[in-house]
Amino acid sequence: MRTASIASEPTRPSAKTSTDFLPLKGIDHVEFYVGNARQAAYFYRAAFGMSLVSYAGPETGQRDRTSYVVQQGKIRFVLTTPLRSGNPIADHVHRHGDAVHRIALWVDDARNAWQETVDRGAISIAEPYTLSDERGHAVLSSIRTYGDTIHTFVERRAYSGPFLPGFRAIEDDPIVRPVGLLHIDHMVGNVGWHEMDTWVDFYAKVMGFSLYQHFDDKDISTEYSALMSKVMANGNGYVKFPINEPAEGKRRSQIEEYLDFHAGPGVQHIAMATNNIVHTVNKLQEQGIEFLRVPHSYYSELQARVGKIDEPVEELERLGILVDRDDEGYMLQIFTRPVEDRPTLFFEIIQRKGSRSFGKGNFKALFEAIEREQQARGNM
Repeated sequence: MRTASIASEPTRPSAKTSTDFLPLKGIDHVEFYVGNARQAAYFYRAAFGMSLVSYAGPETGQRDRTSYVVQQGKIRFVLTTPLRSGNPIADHVHRHGDAVHRIALWVDDARNAWQETVDRGAISIAEPYTLSDERGHAVLSSIRTYGDTIHTFVERRAYSGPFLPGFRAIEDDPIVRPVGLLHIDHMVGNVGWHEMDTWVDFYAKVMGFSLYQHFDDKDISTEYSALMSKVMANGNGYVKFPINEPAEGKRRSQIEEYLDFHAGPGVQHIAMATNNIVHTVNKLQEQGIEFLRVPHSYYSELQARVGKIDEPVEELERLGILVDRDDEGYMLQIFTRPVEDRPTLFFEIIQRKGSRSFGKGNFKALFEAIEREQQARGNM
């Protein structure tokens, strides 16, 4: 991710697994509300190499929207567009542009997950309900989080379909361009001034998460801007949510720019894991994905800073891949430019070789790259 480092020894969430009141099996899916789901699905297939696996719309009895489900590895995106104006989906797109609305969490018991979180203060969006078709049934429930983002608990142990009841399977996608993406490593939320600790407390008290890593404005700053970040993780460590807020600086930070163009808090970026970042980034660049770049000086000092690594430094520089090391190993990461016309949502590609950190040693070079983009947009 762009915005994290190790300021103190992190709490290891695995120590709480035995008493976890909200056991999560991972991120089930991420739903985006978009202006044109058909075109968005094509983008994620052609550029990110995802496969179209399922569809819902008027042909399947869903009259007010269409939804396309694309997937690669364990990463599943749902791209939903409204069919008419004057409804919550259309209002969401008008306010935020194409943006994440739902972070769905995979659970064994969606009723219990809803009850446990509501009892601890969560605002309910949807009480537990059941969806059924010939492939079985699934139970869902939802609670509110920051901004217009929600968490949906998905219980699918009695369902054998490709996604959820009401969706039609797509057997053969004519566009198949996989790039080696495996799963979501973490998802980052941007919140407003002095709101970070409010949402850290929410994840701790309502959802039983632990503080995983903590970064302040001394860790995450340049000459011109700064921010603060805390990473929250669930009991087994499968789900990690960094929460960012702005900090005082000479100019507007990337968080302030995001909050302005997104019209409030929301998901800033999604980090997707790979086992071979060189291969993945090569393929993504061939398929049209644009990444942020750092200067040559970053790579001339790289081995002195991180020590021996397996990858040729010349290849990493050619692709723009960053490297950082902690006590447990090293990690490689790279960040796309915003994938919407608004400077809001972007993606991270990450490969971990033992490291559990988020790239503290890369912050200065990365933030300066972000600031160059902001300045070109006239948003500093």
